[in-house]
Order: sequence, then C-alpha cells, then structure tokens
Amino acid sequence: MLEDPGLREAATAVADKIAAALSAPPSVDYGNNYRPDSPRWRDQSLSKGAAGVAVLHGLRAQLGRGGTGTVHTWLSRATRDDLTAGPGAGLWFGAPSIAFALHLAAPGQHTGAMAELDTAVRQLIRTRLHAAHARIDARRRPSPYEFDLTRGLAGLAAYLLCCAPDGDLLPQVLAYLVRLTEPVAAPDTVGSDAPGWWTNGTQAAQADPAYVDGCANFGMAHGCSGILAALSLALRAGARVDGHREAIERICRWLDTWRQDGPTGCWWPERITFSELATGRPRQQHPLRPSWCYGTPGLARSQQLAALATGDTVRQQAAEDALARCASDPVQLARLTDPALCHGWAGLAATAWHAANDASTPALANLVPDLLQALLEHAHDTVADDLPGLIEGIAGIALTLHTLATGTPSRWSACLLLA
Repeated sequence: MLEDPGLREAATAVADKIAAALSAPPSVDYGNNYRPDSPRWRDQSLSKGAAGVAVLHGLRAQLGRGGTGTVHTWLSRATRDDLTAGPGAGLWFGAPSIAFALHLAAPGQHTGAMAELDTAVRQLIRTRLHAAHARIDARRRPSPYEFDLTRGLAGLAAYLLCCAPDGDLLPQVLAYLVRLTEPVAAPDTVGSDAPGWWTNGTQAAQADPAYVDGCANFGMAHGCSGILAALSLALRAGARVDGHREAIERICRWLDTWRQDGPTGCWWPERITFSELATGRPRQQHPLRPSWCYGTPGLARSQQLAALATGDTVRQQAAEDALARCASDPVQLARLTDPALCHGWAGLAATAWHAANDASTPALANLVPDLLQALLEHAHDTVADDLPGLIEGIAGIALTLHTLATGTPSRWSACLLLA
C-alpha cells in the first residue's frame, strides 16, 4: 500500500525513535496512593500505561526490531501490583488488559500467569453476563460500561475473539450482544422507541441536564458502533449465534435512520438525547473531529465490517465512501488536535489502513500515504500528560507507524475493534 520507500523509512525511523524513548519505565515513587485514577494504576492500563507499551515492544521484537528484555521489563511494571478484576476492569484496564498484553507481547510464555489470568477473566465475564441479563430481565436501562469497548462486554468479546475464540464464553457474550440490540420495554420516558443500548441518564445528567433521560451513543469506544463491530468481526470469523445477523441489521437500520448527508459526505451524530429522539433530528449540525472513538472513521469502519460480514455490497461502498470523503476533507482534518490512536491522527490513519485492506475500490488506499505523512508531522505533538500507553499514548503512535510502514497486520488492532 505504501509504494514510497522514503515514506516507509521515515515512518520506521520515527517508530524506532519513540520505541527507544520507551526503553524502560520511568522510576516513580507512587507512595501509598492507591486511588483508581492514580499513576500507580496506569501500570495495568492498555490505554494509558505499561500494558500498552509491552504490546508495542512485544510485536516489534517478534519482527526483529527489539529485544525481549524490554518486553519483560514493561510486563513486570504492568504486573507489579495486584491486578484489578472488579467493576472497573475491562479490555483496556486490569486483568483483561494484562491478559491481552501477554497474549500479544509474549505468546506461549508465562503459562502459569496466563492460566491465573484466564481464570480471573473468565469469572469476570460470567459475573458481567449474569448482571447484564438480570438488568434486562428487570427492564432497566444499561450503563455504557455494561457493554462498551473500554471495560464492557463488547471489549470482552474482542478479547475472546483474539485470545480465546474457541472457548465456551464467546457464544455467551455474543448472545448477550444480540439481546442488547433488542428494544427494552422499560417503564421510562423513552419507552420502546429507544434501542436496547440506550443508556441510563444517571452519570451524564450530572454534567448536562439534557441527558436526564439518558442517551444513545453512536461511537466505537462507548456506543453502538462498538457493538456492531464486535458482532460483525465474530460473524466474519465464523462465530455465529441465534439472531446474529438480525442484530447486525438492527444496528445498521438505526445508523441509517440517523445518517446525516452533507457536502463532504455522510456523517452521524456522536450521541442523541431523548428530545432529539422525539424530534428525529440531532442537535449536532456538522461532523466533529474525525476520530476513531466517536467520529466518522470508526462508525464507517464498523459499517464496512457489517457489510463484509453480511455480503451487503451497497452498504460497504457507502461506508468506504463516507470514510474516504471524511479523510480527505481539510475542514474535518483540521479538527484533529492530537496524534494518538483514540482521538487523533494515529486512529484515523490506522482505521483508514484497515478499511483500505478490505475495500472494494482503491480510494482509501490512495489516501493512506497522505494520512501517514500527516501522522509523521504530528507524531511529536504533545500527548496529554505524556502518557506512554497504547490507545491514548505515544506507544500507539509508534505501533501505528510500524504497522503502516511494514504493512504487517497484527492482532493488536482488536483492542480498537478494527480487525
């Protein structure tokens, strides 16, 4: 896809430079700070901390671009405290995050630790499934963290698809995601017009009273596009449960209903409130930043995956066109303000690259060199708090550059539900 050897060399050089800067964890005295938002807890974060850096070094070492000593140094940092397997744990944090990192960074190694982690993650998934089905049976709305990618069951589905695709839990999680797409006859304001993933308004309403009746999130990180991508990737991999295809089509119809058409292509709101649901019109007037997490790139990739899973060539072409037009619109590109995977240039480049690999036309592949060049130009922009991690930190920038430069697909993209 990258025919310019100079661009490949430049991307490789910057990736090498970032990896070298992350050769060892910083020496930090965390004292007795055990708060969940403390730097201590970042160690076991795929998104912000040591677990994500271990993935970078592990995958590079497997291609001969680094030694295993660095991998194990970061894995040791990630596991130096008791691992979280409670309410805050998920694919991006805690025991599942460490299990994912070990699977990718040190495959076939640390078998004793992997067995313990597997037991913890399996118990976590069972607990989450039991609570989720009980909530649906009680006709209550979910929290976004019940099902989202970061710490919910869509993320745990991604973990199982990547690390335990043949086990007994994957069909159970997929069956839950299918059930989640069905309307909930909750005795509340929104009623049966709202989809099953319409979240309760408890937390969001504290910041904005417009969300007192909850909302529907469209994004990959916390919304229906993450559910759609997880179901679609599973179906493509041959993991099918009752109602699977119908659930995919149900989400796609919702996205069709809320698609907005503009001069630079179609787009979707980031979320809608009850008042917007009632009027059928979003307050959002134009596409916001073209990020993987909430913007058109992630939503378009999820719909492309759905189309590939169900053989819907019309939807596939529409999704690829939406992504291509978004990624070539200077107004939307100007809204990107950081280089990281979650919100920034690396996420856009990685999404476009994965979509281009599956695309029916060369339009997206033709854009990848320009997006890579833009990522190179912004790679050293400030990342919040100088985070080292994979999804919100500089390790993810390096891994995106490495992936695009080598043209080597890797299972790391499962943590973003890109492939």
